[in-house]
Amino acid sequence: MSLLSWKLHGDGKSISSGEVVSTDERLTWPRTVGVGLQHIAAMFGATFLVPIITGFPPTTTLFFSGIGTFIFLIVTKNRVPSYLGSSFAFLAPIAGAMGADKNFGAALGGVVVTGVILALVGFIVKAAGTNWINVLLPPVVTGTIVMVIGLNLAGAAKGNFSKGPVVAIVTLASIALIAALSKGFMARISIFLGIVIGYAFAAFRGEVDFAGVKAAKWFALPDFTTPTFSGSAIVLFLPVVLVLIAENVGHVKAVATMTGKNLDDAMGDALLADGLATTVAGLGGGSGTTTYAENIGVMAATRVYSTAAYWIAGLGAIVLGLVPKFGALLSATPVGALGGAGTALFGMIGILGARIWIDAKVDFADPINLLVAASALIIGISDMAWTVGKYTFSGIINATLVAVLGTLILNSLRKSRS
Repeated sequence: MSLLSWKLHGDGKSISSGEVVSTDERLTWPRTVGVGLQHIAAMFGATFLVPIITGFPPTTTLFFSGIGTFIFLIVTKNRVPSYLGSSFAFLAPIAGAMGADKNFGAALGGVVVTGVILALVGFIVKAAGTNWINVLLPPVVTGTIVMVIGLNLAGAAKGNFSKGPVVAIVTLASIALIAALSKGFMARISIFLGIVIGYAFAAFRGEVDFAGVKAAKWFALPDFTTPTFSGSAIVLFLPVVLVLIAENVGHVKAVATMTGKNLDDAMGDALLADGLATTVAGLGGGSGTTTYAENIGVMAATRVYSTAAYWIAGLGAIVLGLVPKFGALLSATPVGALGGAGTALFGMIGILGARIWIDAKVDFADPINLLVAASALIIGISDMAWTVGKYTFSGIINATLVAVLGTLILNSLRKSRS
């Protein structure tokens, strides 16, 4: 079967009770486009947040998000339906790499190295399987790292909040009300909708500068930037690799469960694909990518797992990346709206770490799990850093080392005494 050909599911117009549209099937093209647009909407709230928080060009990030999705679908041979969008795991290291002087190139260098390492992990998994990942990254470790990455950003949220407190409060309250009073898709994009409301409120108060929007062209190639490589910046990104491994493995397992297909042999391809997509993005000026849980929600709601819909979504992202005026509109997002959204978002990332613990039933009656997680959290959230020469090891890096090495060493010592 050709990469870009799909069997028509039934009459292409309806899905019978108990049936799903499989990865190698599709509905009629108008319906497939409709599902693809839903995937764009699902990814959009997260994908556009990363560039406006980090200062990366939004259109460039969207452009490489679409390119990355194409790469993922090609490498996985259309077996794993997924959209690759901006990963929140990159927020803290990008901020650290850019620093006060906004060293954009150094941050891109970190993104590139992260992608290369992830691609190498994909090759290793293709050759040796995933058992070693389960040993290196048990749930107590992955949950801790994800929680640290989210809560370490509390200071950034506070800084933006304090620069526009009224808009921040309106944004945060809007997010809370939408999440509490809506169901399904609307609830899943509550942060995006809250920012839209905060943006509109700030514009009404005359606090948004639209000069950049007026000056921007309607259609043009996105801004491409080449990376620079700094060892002190690259080390900040190493914990992200572990998060991306966990996210990709979890995504493939979730898709396998939903579709009823054994995708264990696709695990290495998924990691390789995301690694390649992240590398390409970093080489051109975009942020690193990951698989999106939001799009799993769309598949569950529509019962359409067709990869054709993801080709449509990727194409849509590329088209949006060619509209500078749209990017300028995103770049004009008021800082107060970012503060309100960041307060909710960064906390939610932290809670996702706790959810990993809960779903895996991590036993915190075990003193090793308790001590490792507790120590790593304090080190990461308080940003306990240390410097060796020109290299600064941030709190996130040190927390990752404590979580990974502490779990491995202490469990090995326990086994050697039993």
